[in-house]
Amino acid sequence: MTIPAGDKVTVLIVEDDPLLLLNAIDFLEDAGFRTLTAVNADAAIRLLEARNDICIVFTDVDMPGTMNGVKLAAAVRDRWPPVAIVVTSGIVTSPDLPKGSRFFAKPFEPQRVVDAMMEMIV
Repeated sequence: MTIPAGDKVTVLIVEDDPLLLLNAIDFLEDAGFRTLTAVNADAAIRLLEARNDICIVFTDVDMPGTMNGVKLAAAVRDRWPPVAIVVTSGIVTSPDLPKGSRFFAKPFEPQRVVDAMMEMIV
């Protein structure tokens, strides 16, 4: 499933590993999403404050900076309730995330992430 042309949904990808970041950009843009990137939660918060077109935050749990992905998810839910949240990590069990968030353990199947995002924006 892909997003129809002209209906691009913006996803903010928060990932500090360059290869994983490039992979996420590729599979999300191939599915029709518009992507923005941040290397940590602090940069993500600055982008969320500056823009009003971000519909989904796709974040890793473990990253440098003042907060990890779980704390970022909580901050996003608190300050930007309509924004969908997808969290990924190498840990096996799902962390305690805000209601309505989705979690994918690494390695994940990119299509499953895309399908979840599509469901979240409907």
